[in-house]
Amino acid sequence: MSDFDSSPQPLVLDALHRELGGRMVPFAGYAMPIQYEGIIAEHLWTRESAGLFDVSHMGQVLLPLAADTALETLLPGDIKGLGEGVLRYSLLLDAKGGILDDLMVTRRSGDLYLVVNGAVKAADIAHMRAAGLSVDERTDWALLALQGPKAVDALERLVPGVSALRFMRAAGFDWQGHALWVSRSGYTGEDGFEISVPNAAAEALARALLAQSEVRPIGLGARDSLRLEAGLPLYGHDLDPGTTPVTAGLAFAISKRRKTELGFPGADIVMAQLLNGPPVKRVGLAVEGKLPAREGAEVFVGSIKVGTVTSGGFAPSLGLPIAMAYVDAAHAADGTPLEIEVRGKRLAATVVPMPFKPKNYVRAEGGPA
Repeated sequence: MSDFDSSPQPLVLDALHRELGGRMVPFAGYAMPIQYEGIIAEHLWTRESAGLFDVSHMGQVLLPLAADTALETLLPGDIKGLGEGVLRYSLLLDAKGGILDDLMVTRRSGDLYLVVNGAVKAADIAHMRAAGLSVDERTDWALLALQGPKAVDALERLVPGVSALRFMRAAGFDWQGHALWVSRSGYTGEDGFEISVPNAAAEALARALLAQSEVRPIGLGARDSLRLEAGLPLYGHDLDPGTTPVTAGLAFAISKRRKTELGFPGADIVMAQLLNGPPVKRVGLAVEGKLPAREGAEVFVGSIKVGTVTSGGFAPSLGLPIAMAYVDAAHAADGTPLEIEVRGKRLAATVVPMPFKPKNYVRAEGGPA
């Protein structure tokens, strides 16, 4: 399924988005707000304060605890060794080590909780079921993301105790008699939380959060520019079956035990790339001038095409255009000068480290890290 669909479904909070002035667009099979007051304003507000995102298009699924061994046959993460209340980023892989989706797995007291990408959630569920896994898709839960340096202040007022969570940790909480599952995580590079909430309570919780002085509603446009500045890949753009964990720069998702025991799809190919280096690499590009390079733009060294842009745009926090691209490994070193062809013109670009903007996660007692 493509991100944009001709017959989008409404989200549980559809009426609220429209009431707030959200400009709705089809995305991942749903009608979703791309912006409210403007992408740049929403982006900067999230960096400075706290933004509320409706990410209910994502798939929330449960697997039995005993499914951890079977799940490891589909992805390269250590699920059997995952502690209770701990999140792990991982990748569903095909037989050639190609990425079918990136996802989050959390071990809870009675199950494994997975969050998968909205555009491919049906395919993910079918893939897991074909492997013999019992999958419970929870369409009765909405998913909200509260992101930004002041997110903890706003959420702690409503849900006391969430401030004790650290990055990539999760726990259950009660809010007005409704069971919430809250993780300190997100996809903006900022501190923040993802909140799984029953559909029946989603609007009341969203309104309560928006009533906090720190919080404003944020749309898809700013979500994309925020994750781009954070150097975070988006499935269907920067990740697809033609990319592997190594070419995508996500080798950290291959847990230490799995590198030894193997047993995940495409292990031979992936491990060979780890040992010998991949043929192409995902890199960050700083683009000179003000013209942004968008997805699909070709990357050159002289007359030779050496890569393709997969995500690009203006970075509001940095005041310049940035992009991600896959380029031949020989041209992937930081500082390498390249050119991007945009509208018949060549834009000068330089390979730079990612993230473009430092991340602001709260990893341990004492503040951001």
